[in-house]
Amino acid sequence: MSEDSTPAEKNSGAARLVHPGERLNVSTDIVPGHGIRQVGEDFVVMRMGTLRENGKTISVDPLSSRYVPRSGDLVVGYVEGMTNNIWFLDIGASFNAILPMSLAPWKVEFGAVREHLNVGEAVLCRIQEVDETHSAVATMKGMGLRKLKSGLLEEIPPHIIPQVIGKGGSMLQTLKDLGQTRIVVGQNGRVWLDGDYSGMSKVRAALKMVRETAHLPGLKERVNALTDE
Repeated sequence: MSEDSTPAEKNSGAARLVHPGERLNVSTDIVPGHGIRQVGEDFVVMRMGTLRENGKTISVDPLSSRYVPRSGDLVVGYVEGMTNNIWFLDIGASFNAILPMSLAPWKVEFGAVREHLNVGEAVLCRIQEVDETHSAVATMKGMGLRKLKSGLLEEIPPHIIPQVIGKGGSMLQTLKDLGQTRIVVGQNGRVWLDGDYSGMSKVRAALKMVRETAHLPGLKERVNALTDE
């Protein structure tokens, strides 16, 4: 796709790393997606990452990313602090989210928030609203939202969460079957696992592979191969 690409490179199916400022030579029916800006007749790369084509749209998948909260997102947060009526949650974003005691799943008395959630504990919650500065309000009122008392947590870069889930949830189901493990994927890149030690170890190995090779073709085949071992 870039001006110095050879035909063999273009047709090899290999992921191509691009860098900010690189100009791409594309056909006239292609439109720019995320990470690419059209300047005159040129397409210019705006961030480091790998090129991705989806129909007539070309975009750049970043090599790293930070979570940007959106209303409705399912996330895993760590309690970082509290006041008499609010918990502050680290959700992996630029700013902590707040969890008011009115949006907790328990009846909480003013000043008694620490009795229900203490610093360092993890919760499964949803982002209820986000303001123009990306500050977020979280809620634990909803089906399945709770304090995480068992299992373990893995970290995945937020931009590859779609590949962890897969089309129609296919990759997520493969991971669950691999370790016979319960898995909940937060949109902020935190993945909760719960099951026996052997099963969770298998899933952790698969997630490590996803983290390291999600930008390369054949991810599904590599993960499927683990089920045959």
